[in-house]
Amino acid sequence: MREIPATRNVLTAAVEGDIEAIEKVLRITRIRVRYRLTVPPDKRESAERAVANHPAACPAWNTVRGCIEISIQADINEEP
Repeated sequence: MREIPATRNVLTAAVEGDIEAIEKVLRITRIRVRYRLTVPPDKRESAERAVANHPAACPAWNTVRGCIEISIQADINEEP
């Protein structure tokens, strides 16, 4: 991610989804992704750009876009 190491202690994601019965068939209708990032102080802007541009490069997002509503948010914290 834009020259920011993506190890477990730096990047985590929480993902939730909604399943609804549409015409008596269960379907995933919404997915919410919330990233938690810890970055060096000089990398915050790069991390924000990476999160903003992430969907266009994500194979999963590109596979389901238009079919499932997806929201992506990030909590970006700077290292002390």
